[in-house]
Amino acid sequence: MINGFTMGTAKKDELIKRIAKLAKQNQELEEQIKTLQKTNEKLARRSERQKEFLESRGLDGTGEEAVADQRDKSLKFEMATVLFSNIHGFSRLIEDDDSTTVMDELDVILFQFNQIAANYKIEKIKTIGDAYMCAGGIPEKNITNPVDVVMAAIEMRNFLYEYQKGKSPGERLVWDMSTGIHTGPVTAGVTGKRKFSYDIKGDTVNTASRVETVAGNGDILISVMTYELVKEFFDCEYYGKLPVKYKGDLEMFQVKGVKPEFSVNGEGREPNSAFRVKFGLIQFTDIQERVLDIMEKGLPDDLYYHNIKHTVDVVTEVELIGWAEGCSDEELLILKTAALFHDAGHIVSYKDHEFHGTELARKILPEYNYSSDQIERICEIIMATCMPPSPKNLLESIICDSDLDYLGRSDFIPVSNTLYEELKSRNMIGSLNDWNKLQVKFISGHQYFTQTARSLREVNKQQQIERIQSLIKYD
Repeated sequence: MINGFTMGTAKKDELIKRIAKLAKQNQELEEQIKTLQKTNEKLARRSERQKEFLESRGLDGTGEEAVADQRDKSLKFEMATVLFSNIHGFSRLIEDDDSTTVMDELDVILFQFNQIAANYKIEKIKTIGDAYMCAGGIPEKNITNPVDVVMAAIEMRNFLYEYQKGKSPGERLVWDMSTGIHTGPVTAGVTGKRKFSYDIKGDTVNTASRVETVAGNGDILISVMTYELVKEFFDCEYYGKLPVKYKGDLEMFQVKGVKPEFSVNGEGREPNSAFRVKFGLIQFTDIQERVLDIMEKGLPDDLYYHNIKHTVDVVTEVELIGWAEGCSDEELLILKTAALFHDAGHIVSYKDHEFHGTELARKILPEYNYSSDQIERICEIIMATCMPPSPKNLLESIICDSDLDYLGRSDFIPVSNTLYEELKSRNMIGSLNDWNKLQVKFISGHQYFTQTARSLREVNKQQQIERIQSLIKYD
């Protein structure tokens, strides 16, 4: 029994484990926020020093000197996924094929490979003859680049197969490809004046190249490092070991295709909606980092309550309550995304911040392949957090309960005081005594909407009323 609500033992144990896991993730995010704040302070100081340096020399930092300085820098990426492909064109023992035809067909293939790479936000590095090299996770870092690159490799292979199948029976030139993929750190050199290009180097690049050399025609081979990051999405078979100098043997796996349960009609070629939801849950980490960074830079300093910590708390809580209420993976993704944006609108205005949060969501989420229907649901959930809360469905009830979760927590008094300081700085509340009276009235009339929130917080909430009443001074 949890606060008067009976729950099955297995479900209760699982809920406790979830709470512990989410609490740990919450703590890790808070540490990341502190690190981000320190990094931003260092960058601001460095930027100011650079600005002073340039101004002292009559430069504004926007001319060729600044561009040259950017080009000369080497960038370090801790996790990138490198793809090497060798595109094989051969003429079935006929040696007099027109070289112009060969090059024209190769150009068509490489053009399509570039399109596929761009669709997955993968950076094309270079082509040398019929060798093709690209990398995910640069220049913009992301956590999904191993899945992106493997998915791109499958699509490239599918294209080559369809291209070959679509040729006339009399056309003799046959195309095939072998692919090697490896994930790890890389160093990127930046070149170019108007459009930057990247040349990457390091053990990760060398290993990906070596993996490709042992791949057969039509094979997509991935290292064990990449395999561990993509195995939930793709059907893979153990392939063998590759000796790596100074590092021992490297295990390799062959990608057969997308797992049947994550592919259209179970064919292993095209990802289905289940794939996209699972991918979205991983991609959420990238979105969260981006939005928290925007909030870190844009939120007013006097948001003592509606700050980044509150947003992280609500994201954590909607996942906990959503899981306990039996939400699907897609519903959890929608809930977490709505929670992430629900207070982001404070960077624009304190009033109507929910609406401004929906505007930001509409701007950012299409970049991460959220459907229009998903974005509309997310925006409706965000607007449900307007006070007073009046949710119309389960997901809206979950975010409303999560947004006011602090009412039933043991740290209610100090959290409540931060909200008081925030309102007082805007001349929206009188004395602390007046605030405590208002809190008692609000909490007494408040009731959580979901069974999970009632079971976890309702009893504690009644205790908070007694604690606040003891602080009130009556005339």
